[in-house]
Amino acid sequence: MNKLNGVIIAMGAIVVYMVIKNNLTPKNLGVNNGKLSKMPNKPNAVSSQTDEKDKQIEAMEFKENLAGSKEHIIKAIEIYGNAKIIKNENNYIYAVFTTGKMKYHDDVEFYFDESEKLIHVRSASRIGYSDMGLNRERYNKLREIYNN
Repeated sequence: MNKLNGVIIAMGAIVVYMVIKNNLTPKNLGVNNGKLSKMPNKPNAVSSQTDEKDKQIEAMEFKENLAGSKEHIIKAIEIYGNAKIIKNENNYIYAVFTTGKMKYHDDVEFYFDESEKLIHVRSASRIGYSDMGLNRERYNKLREIYNN
């Protein structure tokens, strides 16, 4: 086998890995003791519950109550588009957003903390190292829609 064949095989393996990883739901999602999952070791995620300055975002304040807040978040997700709500439980919403061009999947979670009247958010890319700021941009847009 020559070098070119080796390169082609390696590139094919990388593409297969990325497709598989992009379609696997992470196992660490959800709320545990009032906390969303920790941040990955890559700069492709943001959270309102992290201490990592470069990954921090603000929690959103409740609208009227839990039901009203959830309704507004669902509406914001629908307006933003390219998303599918996977779970809508008592104090938790989990949605998968799909990027336009490359069709990457990003996992976005909303934890509705009734005691603090805050909505905590975690948004993370499934694959890649950097997200070029997309998770923060998405959060900012969702927050803008939610607050209007």
